[in-house]
Amino acid sequence: MIRAAVDADESRLRAIQSAALDDPWPELLAVAIDGPPHVLVLDEGEGPIAYTLTVPDHPVAYVAELAVAPGLQGQGHGSALLSALFEELRTGGFETVRLTARADDERVRSFYGSFGFTVEGDLPDHYDDGGAGVLLVREL
Repeated sequence: MIRAAVDADESRLRAIQSAALDDPWPELLAVAIDGPPHVLVLDEGEGPIAYTLTVPDHPVAYVAELAVAPGLQGQGHGSALLSALFEELRTGGFETVRLTARADDERVRSFYGSFGFTVEGDLPDHYDDGGAGVLLVREL
């Protein structure tokens, strides 16, 4: 089941965030649960196993985080969540989705590429560790 996050999800989302992301943004997650930004979760009955955190700036939505619990990655959960997010954004009148990814992370770039994202620009020294990023964009 894909649904909006609720306050009771916070501890589980923090656990997924810290375990699954190289560059988590805990402060944004803390405020996003009550929105905006917007957090969408995939819940299989025991609580969230994946989430996406989106910052709306109509007509553009920026996906700040998409995370799937380790051990459950590669099973289609992120794809299902991203597809549901796109539908929700279309319904809300959004036109464009943007996100950043590490320039050297081919697995992540390939995942987003399979959803039609293309590189719009390079982001040198984008990450706290000095790593380069890329801006990925997809029209809805």
